[in-house]
Amino acid sequence: MLARLDPMSEPAIRIEGLHKHYGDLHAVDGLDLEIPHGEVFALLGPNGAGKSTTVEILEGFRKRTAGEVTVLGVDPHHAGKGWRGRLGIMLQGTSEHGALTARESLHYAASLYSDPRDVDATLEAVGLAEKAGAKPATLSGGQRRRLDVALAVIGRPELVFLDEPTTGFDPEARRQFWTLIESLREDGTTILLTTHYLDEADHLADRIGIIAAGRMVALDTPVGLRSRAADARVSWVEGGTARTVETATPSALLRELLARTDGEVEGLEVVHPSLEDVYLQLIDDASRGHAETEEAVA
Repeated sequence: MLARLDPMSEPAIRIEGLHKHYGDLHAVDGLDLEIPHGEVFALLGPNGAGKSTTVEILEGFRKRTAGEVTVLGVDPHHAGKGWRGRLGIMLQGTSEHGALTARESLHYAASLYSDPRDVDATLEAVGLAEKAGAKPATLSGGQRRRLDVALAVIGRPELVFLDEPTTGFDPEARRQFWTLIESLREDGTTILLTTHYLDEADHLADRIGIIAAGRMVALDTPVGLRSRAADARVSWVEGGTARTVETATPSALLRELLARTDGEVEGLEVVHPSLEDVYLQLIDDASRGHAETEEAVA
């Protein structure tokens, strides 16, 4: 049986020079990343960026072309059952033809671990308490997705992989899921999350990595990423005319406006760049750079 690592000894995930090629297609093209124990890390990128390929390599489900990878101190390509027992993996989808109810599925999964979470508490945390006795065929797509999340965390894993976990969730269920992730963080669980919801990454993640064309184009905290977009948009009404200015120094502009309007600025609104604004700009820049490189090679 594998011993738990000292959290200070090495990162939970270490990737150095990771490549995955399918002929001429470089799905992952020289990725470097370290994720320390206890961190909630969000991996973002457009479809086809290499997110799923990277996660599947980390989970041990896909072979890499080149590079070094360790997950909980082990190379996933050579890992055994003891290592897998320390992971929680959210599958792509629960079969709608399963014979077990939601509660029975969780009880069975819990029986495979030495110190599982409470089944009913987990059902409550993912918003399935009222559907505990239901079989997958009677659950909606979003409800089956919640069951996938519950199955991934029932064993109190050291490291959880969550791939688009809240797809199909209603707003209330998403908030319940966020609370569950926060409780896992408090327990010291490391979480690697992929999501297309920028507000989810902003709320949950300690750090965010953005990849495009198989390469890391940004790696920072949510606050650090937002600060990369320097200009804020300041709008106001002056002399009956609506005005809008984009500026890197909104405070200075506000002082100027207040000085010339005796302290009252009609229709004043200051909008700082969102994480989505920064994300879209980074992806656009990366796409243009990749296209220019491809053109030069051709």
